[in-house]
Amino acid sequence: MKTGFKRAAAPLALLTLAALITGCGGDSSSGSKKVTVWMYPVIADPTANTAYWTQIEKDFAKAEPGVQLTIEQQPWDNRDEKLATALSGGKGPDVVLLGPDQIPQYLSNGAIRPVDGALKGTEDKFLPAALEAMKQDGKIYAAPIYHTVTTTLYNKKLLDRAGITKPPATWDEIKAAAPKLKQAGAAALDYSAGNEATQNLNFYPLLWQAGGNVFTDDGKKAAFNGPEGVAALTFITDLYKAGAIPKSALSNSNIVADQALGKQQAAMGFSNTPADAATAAQAWGAENVVVGPPLTGAKQVTFGIPGGLGINAKSKNVSGSEKFLAFMTKPEQLQSMGKASGFLSPRTDVTVPSDAPYAKEFQQALANVYPGEPNPTARQLMSLIAPEIQAALTGKKTPKQALDAAAEQADDLLARQR
Repeated sequence: MKTGFKRAAAPLALLTLAALITGCGGDSSSGSKKVTVWMYPVIADPTANTAYWTQIEKDFAKAEPGVQLTIEQQPWDNRDEKLATALSGGKGPDVVLLGPDQIPQYLSNGAIRPVDGALKGTEDKFLPAALEAMKQDGKIYAAPIYHTVTTTLYNKKLLDRAGITKPPATWDEIKAAAPKLKQAGAAALDYSAGNEATQNLNFYPLLWQAGGNVFTDDGKKAAFNGPEGVAALTFITDLYKAGAIPKSALSNSNIVADQALGKQQAAMGFSNTPADAATAAQAWGAENVVVGPPLTGAKQVTFGIPGGLGINAKSKNVSGSEKFLAFMTKPEQLQSMGKASGFLSPRTDVTVPSDAPYAKEFQQALANVYPGEPNPTARQLMSLIAPEIQAALTGKKTPKQALDAAAEQADDLLARQR
């Protein structure tokens, strides 16, 4: 997940990743001392991000003088496309930052290898959800180095203006608060329905709160068009029609500073990061920022994922790569990563010291975190759902019709993976 204002995930490349298996040929027996890492701006400030990873290179060189480590900074934009192209040309990294939803896709093409060896003896120190998110068929494919979490963000000034003293924490409370907020000149809830918006921060948390799932248990069919999904989309469309979600939702793409929540036109957002809270404090004044628990529908749940380091299946220095993963998952590195990025620790025995505002609230939200459902089509599926949600919001289709249409396309996509 990205930090800062822009949090939309890059769309999954339509390019085949089969070329990954012929990328960086060779293995740890080749005698290479080099390990190249592709890192992304997980630290929002570009200068701080560069400085942090430069220091990591120096510290690792002292700890493992036999490994020549190079950490290359890469942009989030077109992330998957660039990685696929680089690896197909034999110029890919040994180690790359991965999210859980990327693992099934890369694994299905033989692009990554298990990293269990790098975590040997420390597996029981990690949050169970963090490791489970990185597993496929019982093996770990990325070593967690941080954990993200989202939760509910409120604008106290707007709530006060509407006479609402208790921030709405359930679907029913949001629906009850909406008319009061509208009368006070504000929308109740912000939402991002733009084509570039990630469903992990929009529709999916509501789907999970309704008790639903994106895929069937076997991962072969879409499940988001079931009764739970219809309930989730109906919740959103009803609010939109009532003016409780701003019209700008149709083009929003998770850029908090530029959308209704950041502009103080909506009283709350339901899937926001610590960086969003910091942005809000600057724009609204810290006294107007309230961070609450994850929303509750039928269930209380929010989105959050570990970020982890995976190893190219054709790395020329597997041993050196595993040493880097082991180094980055040590308590001191996890603490330094957390301090620099604002993210949480993926280990139960490591707490990131923080005097940052709202750190406690985001830490508490971790108890209700859900990383989503791993599937090779996960990112492609989002692009199928987005236009159908737009159709439902604008009244061109009912929520059921919209989700059924998206599910039909999703099932076709899933069938072609088998």
